[in-house]
Amino acid sequence: MDLSLFIARRYLLAKKSQNVINIISAISVVGVATGTMALIVILSVFNGFDSLIKSLFSVFDPELEISLVEGKTFTVQGDERFDAVKDHPGLLYFTEVLEENALLMYGDRQHIATMKGVDENYVEHSGLEHSIVDGEFKLRDEYDNDFAVIGRGMANVLGVGLSFITPLEIYIPRRTARTIMIPEQAFNRKLIFPSGVFSVEQEFDMSYILVPISFARDLLEYRNEVSSIELGLKDNFRESEVIEQLENILGDEFRVLNRYQQHEWLYKVMETEKWAIFLILSFILLVASFNIIGSLTMLIIEKKKDIAVLKSMGAGESLIRRIFLFEGWMISLVGAFGGLLLGFLISYAQMEFGIIKLYGAGTFIIDAYPVELQLADFIYVFFTVLAIGFFAALVPVRYITRRFFAVSEQL
Repeated sequence: MDLSLFIARRYLLAKKSQNVINIISAISVVGVATGTMALIVILSVFNGFDSLIKSLFSVFDPELEISLVEGKTFTVQGDERFDAVKDHPGLLYFTEVLEENALLMYGDRQHIATMKGVDENYVEHSGLEHSIVDGEFKLRDEYDNDFAVIGRGMANVLGVGLSFITPLEIYIPRRTARTIMIPEQAFNRKLIFPSGVFSVEQEFDMSYILVPISFARDLLEYRNEVSSIELGLKDNFRESEVIEQLENILGDEFRVLNRYQQHEWLYKVMETEKWAIFLILSFILLVASFNIIGSLTMLIIEKKKDIAVLKSMGAGESLIRRIFLFEGWMISLVGAFGGLLLGFLISYAQMEFGIIKLYGAGTFIIDAYPVELQLADFIYVFFTVLAIGFFAALVPVRYITRRFFAVSEQL
């Protein structure tokens, strides 16, 4: 064992002549452990919310989406590029989508929503059928009658009941209309009965109504146009490779987005918030580590005689410094391990038992704060604590030992 590390370990465990040094050292350990625990718990909660949002979005968003770089709609039929896309071995499904804002009316109530027209295979491959809270996920029956599936928030605003015989009225501005003096003639209007109500996330629940794409095209005065293509990916294919291959097929006119890129701004905000909290708590941890400075300062003063003996035996300034640097680092190490263990236990208890409930539980899709433990967070926090502990120990050790050796040389 290194001599400086051996002496530092003895100093850490041995009883000091001044009891206040033991107290300050214990406070230092508790402060570091508390800050470390807080970092682990907060980061784990952020991970939980991040995974929750991704799981909610994965229900509604496709794995891959093809859309125009510039423009609103395009045609798939007759385009050899999309024939090549359909034949790609890595794709599970190919769904044409047509979206447009629309005015919904139900009785005397109205609401602005996004009408999403989808292919028949959308029902087979979408995970939305598991989020139906009323009715069923049906867009067309055996008699070719069209139906709509709407979000729960929209259903509440409009007062839609699936047992009612009143249809939804959907209004879209006429695309081919010229200047019209009568306002009613400026809109296309179609009726459709709702078949189901879904609940995914508040933004989706308030915004989207799903209809057959033929119904949407008829209302929008389109023939074969689409606004995007939704694609599913087979399990044994890498997403990045498939995206690159599809972009090479389609050219610069189109872009292929994964789930992250479809909501890139949201994920970036969440990631920024997570690391902003990490920096804030790291600063608090730095403040808590000032106790290490006080503890080491008093310990160096107490061990003046030991330092003099070591110096007379040939110990240099670097050895003396290493002894007290290791002392401060071990205080940080004990606090780090204790904080990591406490953070793990608290996070695990929250994961398993949901001890801390969300305010207003019962109105959300979850009742307690979501938590997810990630090994990378433990590694980042551990090395951050060690770095803070090292610099907190370096300041008093360098200053006091330099002064001590300067005084010794004058004598």
